[in-house]
Amino acid sequence: MTSATATAKAGASAPPPVPGANPANDKRTQKFLDRLNSGNKVKEFSKKELVDMFRGVGSMLRAQINTADSLKYYTHGLPNKAMVDALTAIREDINSGINVHEAFRRTGRFSETIIGLIQAGSDAGQLHQAFQSLSERLKTELHFQKQLKKATVTPGVIISVLLGAFITSQVKIVPQVEEMLDGVGAKPDGMTAISFKISHFTQATWPIFIVAIIAIAITIGSSPKVRNLILGFAMSKWRLLRLLIMSTRQLTFIATIRLLHSNGINLAKSIRVSANSVRNTPFYQELRDAADKYEHSGVPLSTAFAKYTSVDSQVTHMLAIGEKSASIDNQLEMLCEMYEEDAENHMQTFSAAIGFIVLLIAVLLIAAVFIGTFLPIFLMGPKMMNSAM
Repeated sequence: MTSATATAKAGASAPPPVPGANPANDKRTQKFLDRLNSGNKVKEFSKKELVDMFRGVGSMLRAQINTADSLKYYTHGLPNKAMVDALTAIREDINSGINVHEAFRRTGRFSETIIGLIQAGSDAGQLHQAFQSLSERLKTELHFQKQLKKATVTPGVIISVLLGAFITSQVKIVPQVEEMLDGVGAKPDGMTAISFKISHFTQATWPIFIVAIIAIAITIGSSPKVRNLILGFAMSKWRLLRLLIMSTRQLTFIATIRLLHSNGINLAKSIRVSANSVRNTPFYQELRDAADKYEHSGVPLSTAFAKYTSVDSQVTHMLAIGEKSASIDNQLEMLCEMYEEDAENHMQTFSAAIGFIVLLIAVLLIAAVFIGTFLPIFLMGPKMMNSAM
């Protein structure tokens, strides 16, 4: 059956009715697909919502409650109406005989990585374990996302406020000081003259500067290619940033491969599905190429990773050990632990470095506001007094 996600992207027609599905479900599915084709994009649930949902439903599955009833009980009293509707639709599809993973896919609310792991757990009869693994994996990703936002968003806000204060002082306050000095016939010189020239330049260029910043922000936010280009350049110039990004990316897809493979999915398919977790990064196509070579060319997994991806040499080394000793799952688990520790350490160092940079910029901007506003008065004070006499 064509997935809702693929239908949204390709604009394909609605799939044929599922045998055994009741007319109400078919009508709901058709309505959902019509809404997708009309251009209204269905938003995936946030990681925080998914962590709570998978943890709650997984605990009921572990208590031998069937999937449909677990979803029903979880929706009772749930304040998120969108999730209630999605889980109710999933429960109805399951009761109609649709596979669990396909029922999740039909909502369009879950990524292919999540659906792949749900399918693996369902096929292996370990759906509760799949839900628990998803909860833990998403919780780890959420933790690193929060740390990254804390390290970048807060400093960005501080710098923006100080930059606004600097522009305001140069556009509003410094011209008043200059006008006051002109009123008493005091001619600016030295640092005072430089300060006024900076003010004149700021007054002439600040609108262009603000528009340029907004345009750059919109371009970066809307274009993955631009983001990757800028990030790639920054990673090539700043080793700490490169270590942090590479550790986080490798942790993401290696953990996904481990979750899928440990739940019965073969390695080639696990690698392809895990590539979706690093979409819009160079790893995405690299992983798919490696999976194809491993599956169709018969090359060892470690060789495929070494030749067709840019992963660290440690990854290929431990994969080679896993292949020789038939312990791929153990090696993947050790890689996850190693990269999680590395990412945590790099994140702390990155936060400290960003904090120092923000402090330095804040000092410079405050100094610029003080010098531009008060220094001319201090320096021209004696001349103003002499002119008054």
